[in-house]
Amino acid sequence: MKTILFIVTSTNTTGIGKYPAGYEFSEVADPYLKFVDNDFAVDFASILGGTPPFVGYDETHEQSKTFRNGNGFKRLNFSHKLSDINADAYDAIFFPGGLGPMTDMVSNPTVKEIIKMFYESGRPIGALCHGPVALLNVTLSNGSNLLYGKRVNAFTREEEALDNHMLGDVIPFMLEDELAKQGAIFSHTKPFEAFSIVEDNLVTGQNPASATEVASKMIQLLNKKKSINIRTPFFWL
Repeated sequence: MKTILFIVTSTNTTGIGKYPAGYEFSEVADPYLKFVDNDFAVDFASILGGTPPFVGYDETHEQSKTFRNGNGFKRLNFSHKLSDINADAYDAIFFPGGLGPMTDMVSNPTVKEIIKMFYESGRPIGALCHGPVALLNVTLSNGSNLLYGKRVNAFTREEEALDNHMLGDVIPFMLEDELAKQGAIFSHTKPFEAFSIVEDNLVTGQNPASATEVASKMIQLLNKKKSINIRTPFFWL
């Protein structure tokens, strides 16, 4: 069974206004259920380990309710500290959004090294909404920036405005602009409509509505790869 590692924020506030942050609940719930329904295993790591903060839980959203009442949410609340795990044991990685990653995913050296390793080995990397912030500042072995010339998307400037995410007070920078500054070719659709892009082994989604679509495209990439013998994930002591 192939295993996807969800890498989740540990930050619970953002901006000078100390706006509540964390992972966006549906952006974990929807992809998780899509993966497990297709016979993939999911493991969870966060920057600091333990119980990651979340925002946006809606009990009327059936997928979120199912996830919160299941074993996946219980395991997420005992997430492994990212720097303690052997990420090379996984078949794919996924970065859900929420405002938390805008703080602790930007320059984290462990995040950057893991993304470099997965990209250069051809394994799928998924990132959703604000999750593509993790793709910033990744230098490949040849010295180039990972994002240069890559088609990607993320939560847009227009969506930030509609959500009243004021620059500085709520978000530390505009993600769309920073991705473009590092050479990414930024594409998007109308606000809050599902949209995702596959570029090499990168899969990026624009917003929460794109969550299941991102997981589906990652599954397609995983199913294209020949089955290889990857050891069971284990953790460094």
